[in-house]
Amino acid sequence: MNVTVDDELWSAVGDPTRRRMLDLLLTDGGGTATTLSEQLPVTRQAVAKHLGVLHRVGLVHVTPSGRERRYDVDQAQLARAVAQLSSVGTAWDARLQRIKRIAEAIQRSQEG
Repeated sequence: MNVTVDDELWSAVGDPTRRRMLDLLLTDGGGTATTLSEQLPVTRQAVAKHLGVLHRVGLVHVTPSGRERRYDVDQAQLARAVAQLSSVGTAWDARLQRIKRIAEAIQRSQEG
């Protein structure tokens, strides 16, 4: 499986605070900037900025909820990110195996 890597998507999930936010949104079935900021060591304003990044890459949907905006994880986009991660991991495993075989061949030729 060869999946094209979306750099913006990877950049968005590369941040530990945003990964924690996604985890909280999945666990809690969604949330607002206020509910997330109560569970994270960052301000509500910082949470809102992180949510903006996640929204821009399609990882969350936004629904108006009274005076706030409710955020829910987009399951299809999250699955796409996971597929990309898996594809890259598989490609690197294959590369590392080739490097290992080359190194072992070099070592054998130097011993003999």
